[in-house]
Amino acid sequence: MDRTRPAGRRDQRRPVVAAATAAMARARRQHLPHYWFADRLLAVLSGQRPVHWILGHTIGEAYEQLVRLAPGAPLRPQARVMPVVRHCGEFHPGPGVIEAFARIGSGDRVSAMAFRLEQGTDRRWRCAAIEVAADR
Repeated sequence: MDRTRPAGRRDQRRPVVAAATAAMARARRQHLPHYWFADRLLAVLSGQRPVHWILGHTIGEAYEQLVRLAPGAPLRPQARVMPVVRHCGEFHPGPGVIEAFARIGSGDRVSAMAFRLEQGTDRRWRCAAIEVAADR
């Protein structure tokens, strides 16, 4: 009898393996530009970072949009539960363009964020537009 698992449990998986797999998935997603930007935009829109922190990663109207949105901190955490990017999807309307959407979770509250990324001639991705829907 295997004494390391609870009585009645038949599978051989261990919680440590599941946690390591989740950590690897989080690390892998940071290499995807839409997840990378979603995390940074969330930091600014939740009041964790100042707007100028993302200045070099924006083009066009995006920085002005952030300047207007950030003071209200539409994704500010409620009840001390830090917001996290639960899921971030992407759509490629053309080469060098990603239109992304993110579900932001903070406890039982869910918000949405949409943004557009454009790849410059230097092959760097920059945010060109941002939209946030947060229920209060």
